[in-house]
Amino acid sequence: MFEQIADKLKNAKKIVFVTGAGISQESGIPTFRGKDGLWRKYDPMKLATIDSFYEDPKLVWEWYEDRRKNILSAQPNPGHKAIADLEKYKEVVVLTQNIDGLHQRAGSTNVLELHGSIIRIKCTVCNFHDETTTIFENLPPLCKCGNILRPDVVWFGEALPQDVWNDAIIHANSCDIMIIAGTSLAVSPANTLPIYAKQNNAILLEINPDETIMSGDMELSLKTTSAKALPELVSILES
Repeated sequence: MFEQIADKLKNAKKIVFVTGAGISQESGIPTFRGKDGLWRKYDPMKLATIDSFYEDPKLVWEWYEDRRKNILSAQPNPGHKAIADLEKYKEVVVLTQNIDGLHQRAGSTNVLELHGSIIRIKCTVCNFHDETTTIFENLPPLCKCGNILRPDVVWFGEALPQDVWNDAIIHANSCDIMIIAGTSLAVSPANTLPIYAKQNNAILLEINPDETIMSGDMELSLKTTSAKALPELVSILES
């Protein structure tokens, strides 16, 4: 599967992954834009914007609590575990658009969450923020200051955390290989990360069952899932 770039994989010092919802699909977490994606069933403008949250915080929280229950019961799949295993052989950085925390649970130690985390909460007014796996009984939950708490995720129309994004660009600019796994590259600005890498002569590798807008720019584009492909990549480095 990786034969044509096996030597480059072995010689690379730093591998950066850009991951999206597709890598967690085989853990039972739905994607957003795929065949059975969430945005084919639900209107993101009613569930994933700050305006919709203030208009009906209970509805938005109910949707996120359902997702959180699903995510908390999910387990990392072989794709997540393979990325973590690669740290035995290379410097590995994961730039993920996912909010499920499965990379960390699989053992990856250098993960930047571009779009936040579903297990983190923050106040809409004060500086309170925390991590919680508790399912809230009363929705929307309230902060100790009396104002509404919200999921600490990036909604449509919101900027990415600037410090996280700055670090992501630094890693994209300094990698030898960038592996784009399970993302359609439809969401900005995360879809610009391969461009940064390519401008600095990194090798681009895509793992996705579907064609993406950047498939033609890849040195190798594998039409399969991360759970099938990435364990084989680890095997190459073990040999």
